Amino acid sequence: MVKQIRIGIDVGGTFTHAVAVDGETLSLVGKAKVPTTHSAKEGVALGIVNSLQRLLSTAQISPDDVGFIAHSTTQATNALLEGDVASVGVIGMGNGSGAWLSNMSTNVGKIELAPGKFLTTYHRFLNTSKPLTDDEIKKAIDGLLKDGASAIAISEAFSVDEPDNELRALAIAQEMGLYATAGSQVSQLYGLKIRTRTAVINASMLPKMIESADMTERSVREAGIKAPVMIMRSDGGVMDIDSMRKRPILTILSGPAAGVAAAMMYLRISDGIFLEIGGTSTDISAIRNGKALVKSAEIGGHKVYLRTLDVRTVGIAGGSMLRMRDQSLVDVGPRSAHIAGMSYVSFSAPLANPQVHTIQPKPGDPSDYLALSDGASAPSVCLTPTCAANLLKLVPDGDCAQGDAESIATGFKAICQGKSAEQTAAEVLTVSTGKCWPVVRDLMKDYKLDPELTTLVGGGGGAAALVPFLAQHHQMKHSLANNADVISAIGVALALLRETVERQIINPDSEAILRVRQEAHAAVQRMGADPATIEIQVEVDSKTNIVRATACGATRLTNPADLKERLSPEQRRQLVSESMRVETGTVKFTCETEHFQVFEAATIASHLGGLLKSRHRSLRILDETGVIRLQMKHGDARPTTAGSVEKTIAFLVEDYSEYGDAGRIIPSIILLAGPRIIDLSGLPDLTQVLAVAKIELETLPRDAQTIVLASLN
Repeated sequence: MVKQIRIGIDVGGTFTHAVAVDGETLSLVGKAKVPTTHSAKEGVALGIVNSLQRLLSTAQISPDDVGFIAHSTTQATNALLEGDVASVGVIGMGNGSGAWLSNMSTNVGKIELAPGKFLTTYHRFLNTSKPLTDDEIKKAIDGLLKDGASAIAISEAFSVDEPDNELRALAIAQEMGLYATAGSQVSQLYGLKIRTRTAVINASMLPKMIESADMTERSVREAGIKAPVMIMRSDGGVMDIDSMRKRPILTILSGPAAGVAAAMMYLRISDGIFLEIGGTSTDISAIRNGKALVKSAEIGGHKVYLRTLDVRTVGIAGGSMLRMRDQSLVDVGPRSAHIAGMSYVSFSAPLANPQVHTIQPKPGDPSDYLALSDGASAPSVCLTPTCAANLLKLVPDGDCAQGDAESIATGFKAICQGKSAEQTAAEVLTVSTGKCWPVVRDLMKDYKLDPELTTLVGGGGGAAALVPFLAQHHQMKHSLANNADVISAIGVALALLRETVERQIINPDSEAILRVRQEAHAAVQRMGADPATIEIQVEVDSKTNIVRATACGATRLTNPADLKERLSPEQRRQLVSESMRVETGTVKFTCETEHFQVFEAATIASHLGGLLKSRHRSLRILDETGVIRLQMKHGDARPTTAGSVEKTIAFLVEDYSEYGDAGRIIPSIILLAGPRIIDLSGLPDLTQVLAVAKIELETLPRDAQTIVLASLN
């Protein structure tokens, strides 16, 4: 029987990791790593190819067994940070009395990409009050090329409604052999200046990104792999390589997105803060109701029409160096042992005659970074948070961060001044995790995550260095990912195809919302998603009149029952009681479908320092294997059938709606239907909720078991 191997390749700052995952059991069947090829002529694409070749060879994987292959890339991000992009010629268009404003809005000038790094643009304007001729368009393009443009962006006022002029100019540019982008291709939102800026940045990336994509795809085919090549997006999903050739801007920040994808698909986090901890920095993100949280992106301080995961980076990690003055710890990081060319004490032989030094690792760094030497030799090793966590026995046996106990004890003994080694190690971790906590706290606040329901989850090679101590210090639950050192590559291997469609519609009716939903469904299906796996979340932002549909789907269906052993009823009840922090005997089974079970318990919430208390009906929703897929601090669950869902939703909305100055506020509604969790919480109006629910359930028999959940948090 041919296996279905899923290959994921993650391009990191230092190494490019490749993994092979069994598509049925999600077990890791092979991994490989090579140095990331930032300085190669081929860019990071060379490292992608090298890691793939090594993986196939060392894991003895037949190309015929590969059913899915995807990679993240730092190419787009690095291009922006370094200003290594093509100059862009902008063809602005507009007509009538507003032509002057269109002319001004499409002339975006120099765009700052990063401090001191700029994208150069040139501009021509075509008035479309009269039909354009091909000669007029070609003349404008020729003028831009003479100015120095290497790629073309075409942007017309209101092209989201009438894109014909843009697409015509795009076709002519492409016929001339040029890299080109149309504004209506990159965004369907109004706002000519922002849409033009987005199109210009996208066009500037096309030459290098297409060259890289062609090289990668060619190498995959030469290896005998027939599966489509997928690219990681900045919102945590993947897209096919043809989509990337049109919109490379979507790959910005796809590196951090890979870890978040793993947190959702591999670790199956419901509500949590995911900390991916490397050697130099930590990427921190939030997951709520099993979904990653996204935000609008900015480049060089300027808004663009791009949605990215809300990943926040902190300059502290497992390999951060200690800073000492007057024999006292003053800071940890941001310089890391990796960048300084030093080894961790944890992974070095014990020093026979340890000597303490302070050094300046790189020009411009402070000169108070701590390093150790053996006798009169030059300093070559340093203590890190990884060393401190090992000393305090916070690193589990077998973890990739586990170090040599004798070396660590010797190292800390050398720097202790009137304190025990354990006190010094705790001080190191207090300073280190103190840099992570404000970000964790802000994410929980920004996304209304209840600390009692939130788990800190560590990924990356340095996870054990910080997460256990951080959780202990703030009395939170935590877990460390299996295969933490390659968690991002696993995330790439398991990521879902994803597409987001946005439209600005004033007072959208149900029909308009369903049209946007259908567009998103069709987009991921065209990429190769199995229609049976496609899930769509629809949001309506009444403040901006934006209707947003995000569709996710898999290239093939993996049965969740194959992924892990099912828990017994007693184990499920115990799991729920631990999650709710209540006695097992107070947990009640509420209702179930073939794929989900709902448990509840009465919980007490304190307010105003314990002066006020409120009683809540807390819910936990477990899937068929026993994984907690949803948590509700206060909610209601009503079993029903697919044919009666609309009536049940109406009852719950009537029971739990609140009224205020802004009118009626309905509870968040979520459906458990078949194997799917259908999140309707982004819809603020009952009519919209009912319309989308009807479409979502149309393929189910009317008597199919369904549960309607109302979140009252």
